[in-house]
Amino acid sequence: MKNIFFLLLLIPTVVLAQPQVPLDWFHLCPDNDGYRGLNTTGAYELLEGRESRTVVVAVIDSGVDIDHEDLRDNVWVNPGETAGTGRDDDGNGYADDINGWNFIGGPDSNVIYDNLEITRLYRKFRDKYAERDPMELNRRERKEYARYLSYKRAYQRGRENSKNNYEQFKEFTDRLLLSIDKVMLAIGDEPLTEEALLNIDPQGDRDVSFGVQVLLNFLEDYPDADYDNLREDLKENLTGGIEHYRSRYNYHYNVDFCPRHLVNDNYDDQEERYYGNNEVGGEFSQHGTHVAGIIGAVRDNDIGIDGIADNVRIMSIRTVPNGDERDKDVANAIRYAVDNGASVINMSFGKGYSWNKQVVDDAIRHADRNDVLLVHAAGNSAQNNDLNDNFPNPVFERRRFLGPRQARNWIEVGALNYENPPTLVASFSNYGKETVDVFAPGNFIYSTVPGDDYQDLQGTSMASPMVAGLAALLRSYFPDFSAREIKAIIEDSAIREDAEVTRPSDRELVHFSELSSTGGYINAYEAVKLAIERSN
Repeated sequence: MKNIFFLLLLIPTVVLAQPQVPLDWFHLCPDNDGYRGLNTTGAYELLEGRESRTVVVAVIDSGVDIDHEDLRDNVWVNPGETAGTGRDDDGNGYADDINGWNFIGGPDSNVIYDNLEITRLYRKFRDKYAERDPMELNRRERKEYARYLSYKRAYQRGRENSKNNYEQFKEFTDRLLLSIDKVMLAIGDEPLTEEALLNIDPQGDRDVSFGVQVLLNFLEDYPDADYDNLREDLKENLTGGIEHYRSRYNYHYNVDFCPRHLVNDNYDDQEERYYGNNEVGGEFSQHGTHVAGIIGAVRDNDIGIDGIADNVRIMSIRTVPNGDERDKDVANAIRYAVDNGASVINMSFGKGYSWNKQVVDDAIRHADRNDVLLVHAAGNSAQNNDLNDNFPNPVFERRRFLGPRQARNWIEVGALNYENPPTLVASFSNYGKETVDVFAPGNFIYSTVPGDDYQDLQGTSMASPMVAGLAALLRSYFPDFSAREIKAIIEDSAIREDAEVTRPSDRELVHFSELSSTGGYINAYEAVKLAIERSN
């Protein structure tokens, strides 16, 4: 209950007052501008006079609004496919895949909501073992039965928490809006000031007292905020919070909900590749559109924002629903991207359990063999990934004879805050001395969203495309470098910050170098400078 209350207070602060930082802070120069951005302008000054080639970046995500005013000129178009024929003109197995592919769509509809992976795993083993007598199981089955019990506990805990959070959030939302209505009625036509609030006599009405206290806190923290549309903004944002918890309960942690039939594939066949449809955008493509803008919004067109890469094409591969992505779809999305010309793949998604890691590992190996760089978000659980599972990841489940233990074409990215140490690392970001490679801007990131609109979002989901955009920039101007060499340039050029920072998991002060393998954050200027040196 207490946590929900504080979350309610947190959401309005986003509405009432945005951080006083430039919308393009992630492009700025750490030395000249005071923000630990990429110094994108400095990088392009170093590249002046050099030729570039077009680079395709695959965005494996929730979809991309390919008609967005600041993206449409940089959307990948399949050169071997003719739009509207309904045929597979280029013979790649996907009919009318003009701008990419949708692996969570079927002949008649698309998957919007799905379970978390823990729910799917629990359902799988429940159907196998719920009615079995543990004393009659053989040795192999007993191991599976132990996993079933573990999944059952995790699922039931998540189910109960999601129910409680949904009910409590809705209750507090209703109470907060009612309290503000009563306070505004008591104030009348007076301006919303501290004096006006303190002059209100609650007359024993606890709702009025609650509303007064909430608004006093807002005024103290955000004295210059615009309060004219306070209630409407609060309602819009809090309704989004209710929807989040409703989805957790109704879909994510609901073992009786399974939308996979909409895709019309054989889910038991994890090697199956040719299913889905060509709808790469859609109504729920906010996340993927935001990611795409960071990488490749058209630069210098006096519209919206500038992406990081200037000669790029965005390939949209819709794979991530509202819920956990499925390993089969992720593997097929990677293979599709590789086989259709992508040089860089951005993956701003992740989960704590895996259904079939091997099928994803095989796709990662396929990308490595074809010189494709994979960039992945570390996650937003404020956890140490060295100690906690986070999928997908580059560590192979089964090591092949004389083969590497993990992928060498993979970069794992944590999120950087716009503030100075000790709050340099975003409070939500996962980290790991062994498992996270670099940090990149990931808090208050302004980018494209569907409907020719723009919005600031936060997450390692935003940090990952920073690295993917930089990788595309380097591959564009230095095409002779391999994916592994681009990875090395990005990591070797990362700026090492000699500072104590707040560790996200426990808020303890640690040296920044303890949170990633490089101990640094990316910088386009330094990366280009190093690429020039190595190319010579």
